[in-house]
Amino acid sequence: MNRSLHPGRTSPASMPVEAMARRIEHGVLAPESGEGEVVSTCNLARAIGIRAVVVKPAHVSLARRLLIGTDVRAVCVVGFPHGGSLPGVKGAEAEAAVRDGADELDMVINIGALREGRTDLVRDELRRVVAAAAGRPVKVILETALLTDGLKIQACRLAQEAGAAYVKTSTGFSKGGATTADVALMRRTVGAHMGVKASGGIRSWADAAAMIDAGADLIGTSHTEAILAEARRAA
Repeated sequence: MNRSLHPGRTSPASMPVEAMARRIEHGVLAPESGEGEVVSTCNLARAIGIRAVVVKPAHVSLARRLLIGTDVRAVCVVGFPHGGSLPGVKGAEAEAAVRDGADELDMVINIGALREGRTDLVRDELRRVVAAAAGRPVKVILETALLTDGLKIQACRLAQEAGAAYVKTSTGFSKGGATTADVALMRRTVGAHMGVKASGGIRSWADAAAMIDAGADLIGTSHTEAILAEARRAA
């Protein structure tokens, strides 16, 4: 599997199913999700070759063990889903995830602080998590449904300044998910040297393809099998 950080711009119309799979990060993040779902998802990931399995902090070590010997990444969320933890707590959560074997971190910013103009707090938490990641890619979740376009741009720039690898649209647990308009805005803001992950409400091949067309590098979803089955039918 291609281990490059950003897969690059490829039209979904000409993309093999396997290439789409390598852009998918399957989330196991529902409050009721337990170890059994992590096991079944990691087995699925191994079988079909998706990019990553995204889990809660309590499940990082299990996911890492199950994915040994594959190119599938174990990704841990930080400050999920509301982003309201203190910067030091987010930093500690990131450090624990790294100790448990996380390959990457998906961090929710303090949305309320950003909306209130408390950018120093957001800048502090971003720097702490990026430092704790110790070179591992950090994706910064903006929760775009709760932000104005101006705040989305500001959050993208703060993430860039902190050294994050990606910006990500949504947790999937707010009032809205990814939109092509938000993906396009984020891509324009971060340019070609930072990744964009579309996540939240992506349930079909058409949804995923539209996000990639808009500028997304990665797709976050819990509907992997349905998306890839639809892609095979369309091939």
